[in-house]
Amino acid sequence: MITMDDIIREGNPILRQVAKEVQLPASDEEKNTLKAMLEFLKNSQNEDLAKKYHLRAGIGLAAPQIALSKRMIALYLDDDNGKHYEYTLFNPKIISHSIESTYLEGGEGCLSVDREISGYVPRHARVKVKAFDLEGNPVTLRLKGYPAIAIQHEIDHLNGILFYDRINKEDPFKIPDHVAEKNIY
Repeated sequence: MITMDDIIREGNPILRQVAKEVQLPASDEEKNTLKAMLEFLKNSQNEDLAKKYHLRAGIGLAAPQIALSKRMIALYLDDDNGKHYEYTLFNPKIISHSIESTYLEGGEGCLSVDREISGYVPRHARVKVKAFDLEGNPVTLRLKGYPAIAIQHEIDHLNGILFYDRINKEDPFKIPDHVAEKNIY
């Protein structure tokens, strides 16, 4: 079981590396790691388990955050309409995105960053992602809003980028270009 002790924190050089592609078919060890990453997210959102194991709530986890420099991510979240999203993905890649931007009004957080960092993180409002599931089947996802923000955050981890790298240094609360007011989450 993955716990907060397994999550590496900012300053660890692995978080700044570009993760390697997973050779498919994935090994049993890689599949089990990805399943454990999803289990961590589920446990972290369960009030009793989170308290018992001292877990910080998370909606996404990338393999580099557990010191594994491989292109693997897990997502577990609900959007504003209550629709559930649950993904375990190998080699996710954004293949297209909207010009329109969005951001989380309250900013973003990260399991690998123990401090609060204020500011808007500009993201694409909509993304199309290609990846492979646990069985090695190709998957194409079209996401918008909160799930799109979450997957961009995790794919950034695979490219050695942390969310605060995207905050405008001169004006952290500058509203990104091409934002439609209704798309602020």
